[in-house]
Amino acid sequence: MTNFNLEISIPADDDGFILMKCPLCGGFFKLTPYDIEAEDALGIWCPCCGLKSENYLTDDVTELALKMAENNAMEHVFKEMKKWERKFKGNGLSFKAGKKPTSKPEDPVVAGIEILEIQNYECCKRQAKIKPIVKMIGSYCPFCGVNYDGNQ
Repeated sequence: MTNFNLEISIPADDDGFILMKCPLCGGFFKLTPYDIEAEDALGIWCPCCGLKSENYLTDDVTELALKMAENNAMEHVFKEMKKWERKFKGNGLSFKAGKKPTSKPEDPVVAGIEILEIQNYECCKRQAKIKPIVKMIGSYCPFCGVNYDGNQ
């Protein structure tokens, strides 16, 4: 069995933030890669609903990962079929691998949603980009889960 490592480039906006999507409420927000990977980060809370999730990948990233995995799997299957084709050649058995399967297009992820505004979270001395309405009515710190009302 061959190991397959998937590497996907997620572009940052002009301020260095990358787009994330909460799988629980569907809310979009942006954080910096530095803050996401910080050693003192215990997890990420959604600034919109305040709940914590294991994964905040956008649909574009998930779709690209699935296409890449499928293309890789089809490539491996085709290579094995070609081996069988050579193995059975001249043994009285006939086996044809057929033509190589067409790969699905792996379109790069785009930065997307630009209407988000920076919110400072003093509790953790970090920032996030959130929807203006969420900023106005109150949000949750993505780094510790503290509830921030719209006046902070």
